[in-house]
Amino acid sequence: MTWYPLALPPQAGHRFLVTGANAGLGFFTAARLAAAGAHVVLAGRSAERLDAATTAIRAVRPAASVESIVIDLSSQASVLAGADVLLAAPPLDGIVANAGMVHTPKAREVSVDGDELVLATNVLGHFTLLGRLLPHLTLGARIVSLGSLSTLLSTFRVNDLQLERGYDSWRAYAQSKIATQALAFELDRRLRAAGVAVSSVVAQPGYSISGRTPTVPGVNEPSRGDRFADALQGAWAQGKHRGAEVPLHALTAADVTGGQFWGPRHLTRGRPSIQVPARVTLKPAIGEKVWTFAEETTGRAFPVGG
Repeated sequence: MTWYPLALPPQAGHRFLVTGANAGLGFFTAARLAAAGAHVVLAGRSAERLDAATTAIRAVRPAASVESIVIDLSSQASVLAGADVLLAAPPLDGIVANAGMVHTPKAREVSVDGDELVLATNVLGHFTLLGRLLPHLTLGARIVSLGSLSTLLSTFRVNDLQLERGYDSWRAYAQSKIATQALAFELDRRLRAAGVAVSSVVAQPGYSISGRTPTVPGVNEPSRGDRFADALQGAWAQGKHRGAEVPLHALTAADVTGGQFWGPRHLTRGRPSIQVPARVTLKPAIGEKVWTFAEETTGRAFPVGG
């Protein structure tokens, strides 16, 4: 008997923000939340693709309560502008910080702010967004950050987060995800210390690929070649619709608490289960150092409580 899909608790009356919701894991996360009755704000950097995503959700559920907002996480100005719009709306009951670059540049590139592009998109953008939105979260809200299997397969140059001393596309991605997890665990420690009734959780979606994912016009349209190639990986891969069950569980399930790390039962695929993250991401000294780096690099403090 298949485990998919997991039953979600009713979400009527709840408001959630999902970044990177125009495609992949973010889209299926947003669609499932909307189907459960939540109001979902889909964030992404392309207005056209966001329109396609909201249209796809409403095509299945015409009464779905969804809206979209353009936020380019690689740009601090775009993040701040988007945060201002969100702050003018009702409070949020949770955030799924999903957006990020998976297909990273072959050579080092920089953002409009002068930061290494993968770091800016996967780490610094969310850091600023969460810092601005934390006071706008309801009591008991959860922040779910997307981790990755890559964190188990890479070393971490905490003194070279901008990769100025040597860049390769794999390290750029893996190091950004290590930093993401370290910040998420550090955030939960700070929330607990400050007595703030918000929790921070990490979810890694396993090996979730497009060719194992249902076709959704304008959202997921892999070629026949991609379908064939990805089918060959079926023994250890899953579709992104199934990978989205992990952040959904982390966001809504009653058995989830702050500081936890959730992933597929069989590491790369399967139903959500609590797991052990890469040791480096749990170290308070690392978390504090990455936090300080993020504040100094963005030029914005991220106060928690007080």
